[in-house]
Amino acid sequence: MDLFHLILAVLPFIVFSLLLIFHHKASLLKISLITLVVNTIIAIIFWQTSILTISSSTIKGFFIALDIFFIIFGAIFFLEILKSNKTIDNLSLYLDHFSPDFRIQVVILAWFFECFLEGIAGFGTPCIVVAPLLVALGISPLKAIVISLLGNSTSVPFGAVGTPIRVGFAGINVDLLSVGSLSSIYNFVGILVPVFMIWVLVSSEKNRKSLFLKSLPFAIWSGIAFVFPSFLVSLFGIEFPAILGSVLGLILIMFTSHFGFLVPDQLYKSSKKITEKINLTLFQTIFPYLLFIILLIISKIFLSPIKIQIPYISHSISLFNPGFVFVFSGIIMAIILKINLKNLISIVVMALKKSIEPFLVVAAMSTVVQIMNNSSNPALNLPSITKTISYLFDTKLLPFIAPFVGAFGSFITGSATVSDIMFGNPIYSSSISQNLNPIKILSLLVVGAGAGNMIAIADVLAAKTIAGGNDSLRKIVFNLFPYCLTYLIIVGILGILI
Repeated sequence: MDLFHLILAVLPFIVFSLLLIFHHKASLLKISLITLVVNTIIAIIFWQTSILTISSSTIKGFFIALDIFFIIFGAIFFLEILKSNKTIDNLSLYLDHFSPDFRIQVVILAWFFECFLEGIAGFGTPCIVVAPLLVALGISPLKAIVISLLGNSTSVPFGAVGTPIRVGFAGINVDLLSVGSLSSIYNFVGILVPVFMIWVLVSSEKNRKSLFLKSLPFAIWSGIAFVFPSFLVSLFGIEFPAILGSVLGLILIMFTSHFGFLVPDQLYKSSKKITEKINLTLFQTIFPYLLFIILLIISKIFLSPIKIQIPYISHSISLFNPGFVFVFSGIIMAIILKINLKNLISIVVMALKKSIEPFLVVAAMSTVVQIMNNSSNPALNLPSITKTISYLFDTKLLPFIAPFVGAFGSFITGSATVSDIMFGNPIYSSSISQNLNPIKILSLLVVGAGAGNMIAIADVLAAKTIAGGNDSLRKIVFNLFPYCLTYLIIVGILGILI
């Protein structure tokens, strides 16, 4: 592959990055559309991609983004219904009764609960559910978004019942159980995630050093409480490490916290003044979330296999979408709470308005990816733009690079599974040509993709839309970037050593 085409292949992402970093007044939608135009021009002129291919890629990008639209719309609808009887406020009050320490509350929600939600659903559901709960605890929207996105990382390789490995590497000649087991070993880096969360939480306090150091043993213990059970479960299958790891870890943490084991001796309480009293029973408070989780599991079991095939574009729509579950759960709660039709319609309209811009951004970036994937031209002996980029991976440094490749895929597509589909085969081929263990390289790829979910555009947009606040996507990503980079560097070093 000549250098000229290689530079052209990465040019759209250079344009995107430069605009995101330096053009502060440009909206993400504008940046995404400019990137799409640049990518389309390159594909048409230099790869001679047909208009038909461009059109089908655009349609496929639209349908991929439609999944995200339903999730964001459904989450807003569901949460607005819960606000009507102060369910979220009551949940924060019950958490305060379990432990008055703010740091413990945050770890329970953003680490264990998010890992559980990722295990059963994926699709960015964890941060969408948890971010508004953190705001209800009294955390600023920016910190709530950052903390919730940090939590949507370590469990991702085993998210949605193992989808990133099972679907992402489908058709590649490797033992997926071995990929899962090795991934769970590299996932021990996730011990740092609760540490990151607590630092973000206390970083603006005057006595932040003391608050952080006092809670460091608890944070590390919380990390171990998830990653070690998750590793043990991964030895028997790729479907349940995130689900069982989070459940077992939470039980362990609640048990040890009850006896004061590693609980910070310096109490840290929310600055939010609690003036309200509990007006719902514990069952009434958690019922909407139990309803959502039960319906999510049922729909995952019965609706996942049912797909609607879209003709001409090689794309299918699964009837399983957390957004549909959000909407159905919201409707049930609206009936129970006797919300009148006028208020219900106003909630629907507001949810639609908030969902449109994130949908358009994801549609633009999804179309960029689809054009890249479909741009190969055998007549000119040109591989696709995606394949062209993959020539950068053909190096002995692949164990260090692989996590960054996975993270990059998640960043632009918003999905670890799609990242694995994009780069799985090329990076597998590179590992064979470099005489490297393909199981190891694929494990590093998927763990990196999980870390990349911290800064995935679609997830950041979704969390920002749900949690509110006036902070730009640029500011959110820049806040998350040091943690994501640290995570990836450590995984890359482990990839070289192990």
